[in-house]
Amino acid sequence: MLKRVLAAALALGLAGHAAAQDLRPDQARFRDLYKELVETNTSLSVGSCTVAAAKMGAHLKAAGFTDAQLTYFSVPDHPREGGLVAIYPGTSKTARPMLLLGHLDVVEAKRADWTRDPFKFIEENGYYYGRGTSDMKVIDATWVDMLIRFKGEHYQPKRTIKLALTCGEETLEAFNGADYLAKNKRDLIDAAFALNEGGGGRADKDGRVQTQAVQVGEKVVQQFRMETTNPGGHSSVPIKDNAIYQLAQGLLKVRDYDFPLQMNDTTRAFFAKAGAGRTDATGQAMVAIAKDPNDKAAEAILNRDRGFHSMLRTTCVATLLDGGHAENALPQRAGANINCRMFPGDTMEDTKAKLEAAIGDPGVKLIPLQPIRAKPTPPPLDPKIIGPMEKVAAKYWPGVPLVPTMSTGASDAIYLSPVGIPTYGVPGFYSTPEGSGAHGLNEHMSVKSAMIGRDYLTDLVKTYADED
Repeated sequence: MLKRVLAAALALGLAGHAAAQDLRPDQARFRDLYKELVETNTSLSVGSCTVAAAKMGAHLKAAGFTDAQLTYFSVPDHPREGGLVAIYPGTSKTARPMLLLGHLDVVEAKRADWTRDPFKFIEENGYYYGRGTSDMKVIDATWVDMLIRFKGEHYQPKRTIKLALTCGEETLEAFNGADYLAKNKRDLIDAAFALNEGGGGRADKDGRVQTQAVQVGEKVVQQFRMETTNPGGHSSVPIKDNAIYQLAQGLLKVRDYDFPLQMNDTTRAFFAKAGAGRTDATGQAMVAIAKDPNDKAAEAILNRDRGFHSMLRTTCVATLLDGGHAENALPQRAGANINCRMFPGDTMEDTKAKLEAAIGDPGVKLIPLQPIRAKPTPPPLDPKIIGPMEKVAAKYWPGVPLVPTMSTGASDAIYLSPVGIPTYGVPGFYSTPEGSGAHGLNEHMSVKSAMIGRDYLTDLVKTYADED
């Protein structure tokens, strides 16, 4: 009983709405590093990941990292989208390194839309506000702060710890540092496994953590251009054979089409474990679908939840629209962007074929857009990876289940798995039911979550690093 009480007290860490002056000295230093990252604009339009990487490298250099242990990288045509790899050597000659991965870039944010300046780190009512506070500069700051503290403690891990801070995760048009490292600097980032964003916890409205999750695999993004063409003509003599109408009919077919249900080891474990913790009909359906993917009644219940619906299949949705060339002319061309999130193992060709069959109109063209990525292999539910996560989580959140989950989005893990580095999205940080505002307005992270998540990840990395 006493151990549970002590663990709960540790997990709470910061009572109430902790202000900056209430933080321990080490937490205050972490907060300053976090603030510096958030206030360094790394959006594609006007920001610079190269500057952010240089700032983090300077902190590591001041902590005792040598020039040989710090590698900056960029390419000439993307000078503002550079990154950094840092190496903290281990003592073992047999233990393979581990890699800490973090993207520095953030989604665009317009000041006019936000309540607060998105590129100012503002603490208010127990929350940190600013673009990147959740996605994912809190993890970036944790990785850098961790290595700085390890240097200060003269910590000697058995396993070498590598850190890669990259750019380009948030924008397809950008230079992607993780992709670059995987293709051009594979030896530099060689690792038995990598820890990345994508996991995390959910708390109730009162801030009590209900679940923690580890991301094991993710969907693959594939874009298509849907297009119709027509001879057109004068708008004063309209006909039903119209490029916009034809496109609209095709879009409605995409809207109404459900790809077949699929499951893998990760999603099966997620539905079984997460469902067992619920007492409602949805929980029963989750357990049922894990036992029998052909249970149509269970599938119908789960399809009511947009997140579960997406986790069970490939999904495609229209996201951009264009058409016509003049206000007084029948359209000669109309088009839409179709954003697909393919279930692990699905290919572009198979997805395209299913969409074309659902549309049923050869006049509606589907054109695959670059990049067309290789089919990734989801990482295994390896007890050597999941076990330490569960053990350390039990210290911080007693009785809270750690659930494996497959992300319906995508991260830079997609570049590492094809080169043999299984990548896992870490638990630790958590959000309340209303979410964190990631990619949206007024992005935020609770002070309590930031500090506890940082401590959790530090303990977790040490657990892995002490293994021979």
